[in-house]
Amino acid sequence: MGMGSDMYRQQILDHYKNPRNYGEIEDATYTHVGENPMCGDEIRMDVKLDEDDETIEAVAFQGDGCAISQASASMLSGELRGKTLSELQEMDTDTVTEMLGVDISPMRVKCAVLAEKVAQDGAEIYLGEKNIDKTTTEDDD
Repeated sequence: MGMGSDMYRQQILDHYKNPRNYGEIEDATYTHVGENPMCGDEIRMDVKLDEDDETIEAVAFQGDGCAISQASASMLSGELRGKTLSELQEMDTDTVTEMLGVDISPMRVKCAVLAEKVAQDGAEIYLGEKNIDKTTTEDDD
């Protein structure tokens, strides 16, 4: 990895130390929580949909955990604004690792994708496609 990866590492640290969209949305369309038990990461995502009930108007998150999980949640909260629930559902591990811009070790992938999984599961619960209380990365092997 060259100079570019240092820039991305700095970006991850910046999002970790100065998270964007940290907090809550009082009139959120849906709120969902999740955890990565292996690392101790916890994320709560609030999503507010536009009047069309499909386009994401705002995202906020709260949580605690490692730099990768918290930076990923911060970056994702900005990326999701303006996307549709369908576009959210199409996101995968590659989407998140590309957003982070650095190679993520296999042990840290669950940290990186936690916020994405929480947002996706929350959408599926909202749409009546899933019925779970909490997302966990424990079953993602």
